[in-house]
Amino acid sequence: IPLVSCAASEKIVKPVDPWVFKTPQSDRHAVTKILEYAKAAGQAKIAIITVSNGFGQSGRAVLQELVPAMGMELVADEVYGPKDTDMTAQLTKIKGLSPDAIICWGTNPGPAVVAQNRKSLGMETPLYMSHGVASKKFIELAGDASEGIMLPAGRLIVANQIADDNPQKPVLEQYIKDYEAQFGGAVSTFGGHGWDAVKLVFTAIEMGNSATPADIRDNLEKIQGFVGTGGIFNFSAEDHNGLTAAAFEMVIIENGDWKILQ
Repeated sequence: IPLVSCAASEKIVKPVDPWVFKTPQSDRHAVTKILEYAKAAGQAKIAIITVSNGFGQSGRAVLQELVPAMGMELVADEVYGPKDTDMTAQLTKIKGLSPDAIICWGTNPGPAVVAQNRKSLGMETPLYMSHGVASKKFIELAGDASEGIMLPAGRLIVANQIADDNPQKPVLEQYIKDYEAQFGGAVSTFGGHGWDAVKLVFTAIEMGNSATPADIRDNLEKIQGFVGTGGIFNFSAEDHNGLTAAAFEMVIIENGDWKILQ
């Protein structure tokens, strides 16, 4: 039976399992996007702080691989627990090593605590987050401490800022309209992953002569050019995520909202 996961770790689809697909952009693509931006900004000494769960440690492994591979130096590698409420000790250690940038990998509420502790310590080191906090909930939790934080995010949260000729724009605008009418709240990246998964399965069913599990699986693998909230999906036998780093925008939090970094 085919599974379309709504989680981000590349380990879900690497190595490829014939029956497993996923819709979120992979952590490898998110790390690549951050490091390319940091390198262009002249940030060569990188500190990382990651949560000790599956998402955090998958991201940590990719960071440990790609930081040196991209000609940068990993000067600190700190970890915190999913239920930890104070990361002051880890950040104090990082502060003493004078990195050019810090990358935090986790999902709420941990990253909001990291942001608040960084502010309390008076740290001005640029802070990047993962795509795991691409929701207004993070801004609410971190409050003023979220200002200036940068991260890679799908275009759903910045739909009004992308070019009119971007093929995702009409899809995103319709999703936002429908979501707000149904639920009365702001969209988040994560609901979009679920929508993409359902629409991809529906597309695979439409492509086939039957709705058997094997037929759906085979047709999912053939989907090309599917415009979703997370990007434009191009699946193949070798790629069951179908997205690249181009599915991301680098965004910054300014005045309690998202802004695309130019």
